[in-house]
Amino acid sequence: QVQLVESGGGSVQAGNSLRLSCIASGRTFSNYVMGWFRQAPGKEREFVAGINWSDGSTRYADSVKGRFTISRDNVKNTMYLRMNSLKAEDTAVYYCAADGPHSIVIVRDIPGEYDYWGQGTPVTVSS
Repeated sequence: QVQLVESGGGSVQAGNSLRLSCIASGRTFSNYVMGWFRQAPGKEREFVAGINWSDGSTRYADSVKGRFTISRDNVKNTMYLRMNSLKAEDTAVYYCAADGPHSIVIVRDIPGEYDYWGQGTPVTVSS
């Protein structure tokens, strides 16, 4: 069974930083795409950042590019999202997601394309 567990959320002031972690287990993820999504109350779940687990290539939403950094530790099967210069608009529940296996791995930005999801970790940014 694939299991994804997020952690690291919290409440911070605008301009500060947080690092989220997602521990993945149950599979070898070398041919998977993984990513971070977020959902605020009353809004659709939206793509934040994604990573090709095999080669480490990344993709970011325009709203977070330059502020957030996605990375992976293959040995630990852990994905990270470093969030700098946080804004009030970043307030949401953040979810890690995984999809695969794929013969050709492409970072996807549509929530419906991901089969596996974590429970979410809330991030609140006050201004």
